[in-house]
Amino acid sequence: MDYRQLGSSGLRVPALSFGTGTFGGKGPLFGAWGQSDATEARRLLDICLDAGVTLFDTADVYSDGASEEVLGAAIKGRRDAVLVSTKTGLPMGDGPQDWGASRARLIRAVEDSLRRLGTDHIDLLQLHAYDAHTPVEELMATLDRLIAAGKVRYAGVSNYPGWQLMKAQAAADRHGWPRLVAHQVYYSLIGRAYEWELMPLAQDQGIGALAWSPLGWGRLTGKIGRDRPIPAGSRLHDTAQFAPPVADEQLYRVVDALEAVAAETGRTVPQIALNWLLQRPTVASVILGARDEAQLCDNLGAVGWALSPEQMAALDTASDELPPYPHTPYRQQEGFARLAPLLV
Repeated sequence: MDYRQLGSSGLRVPALSFGTGTFGGKGPLFGAWGQSDATEARRLLDICLDAGVTLFDTADVYSDGASEEVLGAAIKGRRDAVLVSTKTGLPMGDGPQDWGASRARLIRAVEDSLRRLGTDHIDLLQLHAYDAHTPVEELMATLDRLIAAGKVRYAGVSNYPGWQLMKAQAAADRHGWPRLVAHQVYYSLIGRAYEWELMPLAQDQGIGALAWSPLGWGRLTGKIGRDRPIPAGSRLHDTAQFAPPVADEQLYRVVDALEAVAAETGRTVPQIALNWLLQRPTVASVILGARDEAQLCDNLGAVGWALSPEQMAALDTASDELPPYPHTPYRQQEGFARLAPLLV
């Protein structure tokens, strides 16, 4: 396994990490993702650790805390061998203090996550979404307090707009508080919006990307393509309403390119899609979301080799989309390739 620095921090994370949204299995969304119990979770963690995958990502909102509980049971007795990442900020109830990133909410949420995980610290705490109601100084001061207390080692965000991420970094710099080092983002061959603004920001600010749903919400598994509709039993039948949209022709164009590269390399379509992400700028770790051992083992085959520059270029071309305003005029400038080398 390749290990990479998480942004500009000293934390080294594996190129592939494991997302535990499939643990617990409660509710219409997470129940459709998977229903791994502690026994199955331990087996999946065994496979991950044997392959060098040491970072496990969860969130308090996953199955109403059940994912954290199952992960906590699975890591019991080997806490020092793993890195635990969790997220908070989305609603966990109907009360006024059950959502957001206020000081009261964050401190309580961290205590609750520590209890469910059965640990005394969180290696990486991420704000699950931007809270417009909490002043950025209150947010960053609270993160500083949690880090100073040893309950959190590093902090990051997820699904943040660029301007709010920059406000947070500026507040940290003003007051000498720890900076954010990670941004968990949706990024795949059929979802490249991260590149338009957040990737250059990450490069400039030393923020490592943790890519979630790298197979485009299950669309890049090789099971869907031209004249191949969503198969029976696919989670997309139950979760399509939550999935980032993608036009059919765009999806088919990308799948065609993936299948062509897979035929050249002898690799599977998911392995090709994951390897492409691993070669993108700022990507620190790609989060796998396997529901069973076979899927996990196949995805783990995405490391230890690299697509050629020609294959990367073919996938870039097939998945390319013109970004919206205000990025469009900049993208159309003559010499764009020279001015924005991160995005080509």
